[in-house]
Amino acid sequence: MSADEQPAAPPTLRERRRAAATREILDAAELHIAEHGPAALSMRAVARGLGMTVQALYHYFPSRDDLVTVLIAEAYDALARAVQVAVDSAAPGDPAVERVVLATEGYRRWAITHPERFQLLYGTPLRYYAAPVEGPTTLAMRRMGEIFEREIFDGFTAEQLAAARTPGLSAALLAHFGGLPQTGATALPPPATALVMSAWGHMHGLVVLEVFGHTAFLGDHQAEIFRMAMRNLVEDIRGRVPALAPGEDGAGGSS
Repeated sequence: MSADEQPAAPPTLRERRRAAATREILDAAELHIAEHGPAALSMRAVARGLGMTVQALYHYFPSRDDLVTVLIAEAYDALARAVQVAVDSAAPGDPAVERVVLATEGYRRWAITHPERFQLLYGTPLRYYAAPVEGPTTLAMRRMGEIFEREIFDGFTAEQLAAARTPGLSAALLAHFGGLPQTGATALPPPATALVMSAWGHMHGLVVLEVFGHTAFLGDHQAEIFRMAMRNLVEDIRGRVPALAPGEDGAGGSS
């Protein structure tokens, strides 16, 4: 630490009390969602559960939208952590396909373990709620997207991704993908973005079916079906990216 740098002052007693109260409110809101579903969330219900007045609650969250925004951002962060933990469980030297499958399984496990929080993210939109543009919910969602993009395309160069096979897609759609905000640390070429969107739709669709009970007839075999589908999906996507030409330098990832 340089002479000009000073250590950050510890939080004051008032700040610590406010942080503790804020955490208690968020925990109470999450409990209410778990017991009654996202649609039943209201400032009055949360205040009642804490034994405080709605007016007191407004000192911490000026509106229901402010509370919901934090809840959604925290849920995305928790989901992203679950996905990253799953990726980190890969054995050294595991191929990229296995790491991506582990990531999808982390996504699935979190969703079926926290169905109400998952529905807060991807269920019926809360009435009258609008997420702030480029706000914390968007940033948290992008952090999760970065994990999948990094793992799906591990070992490929930008030139390879730009040449990925996406038959049937129009030039207009690829141009549209090229104009979308990037979710990862590096810009993806439009063909790679199209493949990511397709992969996410397939993965998410299977998880939604399970969370809402539509695949219960599979019983204990749901995880096995999911793993098979994800392995086939990832192998197909990575197979659409052309190999490096002889003499070209690449990142050298395995598939």
